[in-house]
Amino acid sequence: MEHFYTLQGEGYHQGKAAYFVRLGGCDVGCVWCDVKDSWSFDGHPQMSIDEIVENIQATKAPMAVITGGEPLLHNLDKLTDAIKRTGVTTNIETSGSSPLSGNWDWICLSPKKFKAPLPEVIAVANELKIIIFNKSDFDWAEKYAAQVSKNCKLYLQPEWGKANEITPLIVAYIKANPGWELSLQIHKYINVP
Repeated sequence: MEHFYTLQGEGYHQGKAAYFVRLGGCDVGCVWCDVKDSWSFDGHPQMSIDEIVENIQATKAPMAVITGGEPLLHNLDKLTDAIKRTGVTTNIETSGSSPLSGNWDWICLSPKKFKAPLPEVIAVANELKIIIFNKSDFDWAEKYAAQVSKNCKLYLQPEWGKANEITPLIVAYIKANPGWELSLQIHKYINVP
């Protein structure tokens, strides 16, 4: 759908330079999604893997983040292998609802209630990022925290449209449950893509 060099705005790698490759196609369809244009498979620029890698190499990006839509609707083996051959690390942001493909240095799992993640993705997640939209989402977050590995980083992130209301609840929750950390969409605060 789009590609750009910016800072990672969320989660464990927040604030680091990253090249984003956003793939079209999503079968999850979150009502609060901020990139609904990515849901369609059609109408986006078609690029070869070589073109994507050349664009990444034209920057000083130390990592490439593959996102969507839902990127795992595509087989990502060849893309990630080509990126890794250049020395750039590979990260994915996924709901985990489709079979895992690709060669990843970091897997950010952000499960959605609309379509559950697969056990195979839960098992290998490096980062669990739960979007908090209402109070019941804290219990839902704990359901998945109990399933990831003990080394998986745990993040709670307020849904952007409700951040003023939800952020104080997250702060209180993390103080009571310090295994979690706060993720903010800093790219929206500093006005970068």
